[in-house]
Amino acid sequence: MHNHYRGATLESLTGRAYLVTGGGTGIGAAVALRLAELGASVTVLGRRKEPLDELVAKVESAGGAALAHPADVRDPAAVEAAVEAAEARFGRVDGLVNNAAGNFVAPAENLSANGWRAVVDIVLNGAFNCTSAVARRLIRDGRPGAVVNVVATYAWTGHPGTVHSAAAKAGVVSMTKTLAVEWARYGIRLNCIAPGPTETDGAGAALWASPEERERVLSSVPMRRFASTTEVAGLTALLLSDRTSYVTGTVLTADGGQSLGGQIYGTPVEELAKARR
Repeated sequence: MHNHYRGATLESLTGRAYLVTGGGTGIGAAVALRLAELGASVTVLGRRKEPLDELVAKVESAGGAALAHPADVRDPAAVEAAVEAAEARFGRVDGLVNNAAGNFVAPAENLSANGWRAVVDIVLNGAFNCTSAVARRLIRDGRPGAVVNVVATYAWTGHPGTVHSAAAKAGVVSMTKTLAVEWARYGIRLNCIAPGPTETDGAGAALWASPEERERVLSSVPMRRFASTTEVAGLTALLLSDRTSYVTGTVLTADGGQSLGGQIYGTPVEELAKARR
């Protein structure tokens, strides 16, 4: 079983090996870099080889070990090959970060069957394909492990224009909780992280395309700022580490208070603050 955290080192992942999907850019790339900083070997999956290679070069230039493996998480055979490659290169697989996602905003009545299918296939089926491939090896070898699934708070709050993504991510949350119970006896922990609006090229282009839309998103966050990919990566590493060895089946929300709801009653707090100044 896991060596329980004794306070000697914070989040050391030395000697471990993880897969990160959607690992070439944004949150996935930041997670891969953070895991490598903490001593882990990292295999990054994605559909485009170039950003994966760039990420590997960054890790290696900092003295870490990484492997780029282009793969579509929707394809179970491709996922199986990626996990095999990771195991062959690093001798083990200790866990996984399911970060690959597809998203775009569309009114539900305008959403095509293909649009629905593509997002659900990447987010939900992809997460299961990868989780299953990694967990079967852990169970086979009798070793503990950890999985972190990147979701969003609209999985349980709902959000207009994201029915495909919200439904898929809700499925991932339910999958996480179910497998946390089912695989606890093997020492396999599964948790979710639900970041709020995060400063990345991909999500920014898809979800807040104009300065006005960006400002509207920002105004929905009580902390009045976006998350950094570094913040999200640090929390993801924490959920993989032995510091959280008794944590499983949970969702860690890191959204600056966005999902707690905006002010409805009374004088807006911004106006009160200006009046006090």
